[in-house]
Formats: sequence, structure tokens, C-alpha cells
Amino acid sequence: MMAASGAPDVSRFGLSQVYAPIGGGLVDVVFVHGLNGNPHNTWTSERSKTFWPAQLLPPILTDERARILVYGYDADVTSFTDGVSTDKIHNHAEHLVAELVANRRIRKASERPIIFVAHSLGGLVVKRALIYSSEIRGIYTEHLRSIYVSTFGILFLGTPHKGSDVAEWGSRLEWICSVALPSRLVDTQPQLVDALKKKNETLQNIDRQFIQLMNRFHVYFFHEGKPTNLKGTLKYIVDEESASPTVQDVERASIQADHSHMCKFESDAAPGFDLVAEGIQRYAGEAPAVVSGRWDEEKKARLAQKQAAVEELIPGSLKATPQTDSSSTNSSTPGKKQLALPGTENQSPMQDFENYEVEEPADKDMELA
Repeated sequence: MMAASGAPDVSRFGLSQVYAPIGGGLVDVVFVHGLNGNPHNTWTSERSKTFWPAQLLPPILTDERARILVYGYDADVTSFTDGVSTDKIHNHAEHLVAELVANRRIRKASERPIIFVAHSLGGLVVKRALIYSSEIRGIYTEHLRSIYVSTFGILFLGTPHKGSDVAEWGSRLEWICSVALPSRLVDTQPQLVDALKKKNETLQNIDRQFIQLMNRFHVYFFHEGKPTNLKGTLKYIVDEESASPTVQDVERASIQADHSHMCKFESDAAPGFDLVAEGIQRYAGEAPAVVSGRWDEEKKARLAQKQAAVEELIPGSLKATPQTDSSSTNSSTPGKKQLALPGTENQSPMQDFENYEVEEPADKDMELA
């Protein structure tokens, strides 16, 4: 959607579509900002005011017909520091999944491939969203699983993936906080920094859970190539070891900018732009065929799940029963057996289950995050 000035109209919260290809999209590219970020400013060059997701990326993705969206959420420091009883990162992740599902379903695009681009701690929100979506098993919430099934690739820009221990995570998070927040706020409210450091064990657990899913996705790690000046000291906020760990079958690259500016490209000649844009372009080209195959498998699994649920409620209802020529117009072999629900001999298996409402008992052991 475009504002009156011709620039994309970006909402502070939720999803904003900043580009849609003529003829409809084949792939969705979704940008997620990090701590104290903004769905527009995080991706906008401070000098040229170039909002590169909408201004530089579309011409590169013409053949791939990618729709481009940015996601905004309340990313102030308290979003990453609230207590365990109110897990704000999980709340942000749930909301990201719900927003994407709704946006895509009303456009009849639930099976369209997804590519995420995330900066800094926004990568943790994306990880948590995919963990949450992957664990959906209920029949009445299976639509929320579509984000996991449809996700093909993720580009992480300066996201901390690895810490050798809790203390190391705490230091990295403190530096991120120092960069993301005004120095006046950090100096006058050190309790915010302390709270973020105490949250590091939860953030580390997200990383551990995501590793179990990682081989399903194409992943590209980017790390900052220039240090940040923190009160006169030059530091790599998320160093190469953490932002681009060596993982089998995962791409790694450096962007010659500091942590805050590695996601702001002022032109297509800016350092790192070609690397990021080519990664998105390649993923967008490869995704449709792969994700289509995943959806075929997902539908088979869902059908089997519904069959099992009906069999549990009505034992013997799905057992093969003899069919003769006179009892079925679809069989040419006398006595041939086929699966059928009572009274629905001429329906397909999927039509069978559309006529039934199946309520599954809640799985008490299932964790959503």
C-alpha cells in the first residue's frame, strides 16, 4: 500500500505490504527488525533515506514475482526483559505467525513460500515463531502450522546464534542494548540492561530448540564487518563466531558495516547489498517447487491424522469392507475392497472428513515454545 507521497505506507505495528508484483506474488519476503527497531527505519539509510526493501529489492526480484512485507512490533527493551510468566518474545512470535496466516489466507496464498530477513534480536523472534508453528498439531489450529511448512529460507543479519555460556550471552545482549538504546537511557536506567542480561538463558534456549529445525531451511548468516564505537571503545556487537557460526550446509558472509548499519543500504552499490539481494533472489527462485512438495506431504499427514481421529471415535469405521459391482459405480472389479465412511461411498477421502467435526483431546505434553 502506498502513501499519498508515493512512498510505501508502513504501519508501526503488524504487517505492511511494501511491494506487490503485477500479476500476483509467487513468494513472500518478510522483514523483521530487532531491539528498539522499527519496520521502516531499521531498513532505511540514514543518509540517502533509501528504504531498500521497497526501493532497491523489487527490480531484482522481477522474475521471481516476490511480494515484500515488513513486520513491526513493540521492540523496546522491556519486550526482551519481562519475567518468565509473561514471555514477550513468545508473544511477538505468536503474533507474527497469526498476522502472516491471516494476511495470506485472505489472499488465498497460504501455501506460498516464505523467506524471512531478520536483523539482530529480530532473528530470535523469527526462530521462536517457527518453533511455535512447527509444534502445532491440533485440527482446529492446523492453519497456524502453515508458516512452518511454507518457510523456505532465512537470512540472519547480525543475529546472535551462539554463546559458549550464559555469561557470554549476557555480555553480547548488553552490547546490543547499548547500541539499540540512547546512551542517556542506558546510563540513567542500568536496571534495563541488567534485566536483559538476566533473560539470556531463555534466549539461549530458543537457539537450542531452533537447531532441531534448522536443516529444514536454507539459512544465510551475515556478520558485521566493522566494529561499533561504544563510549570510545570499538567492539563487534555480535562477532563473527556468534553471528556466523560454522554450520554444515549454511552460508556465511560479512557485511562491511557496523551492527546498526549492516541492514541499511543506501544504494545497490552499498557494501553487502549484492550478497543479501542475491541470497533472497536465489531462495525466491528455488522455493516454489520445494515448498509445493512439502505441502503435498503435509496434506497426506493431515489426512492420516484425521483418519486416526475418526477411527478412535468410531472404531472400525475405516476398515475395508467388501464392495461389489452393484454397490459402487467406481469399481470395475467384483468384490474389490475400498476405504469408505458409512453413507459416503461416492466421496473422496478428503470429502469424507469435511462432513465430520473431530475434536481432539488437548495434548498436555505439547509445548508451544
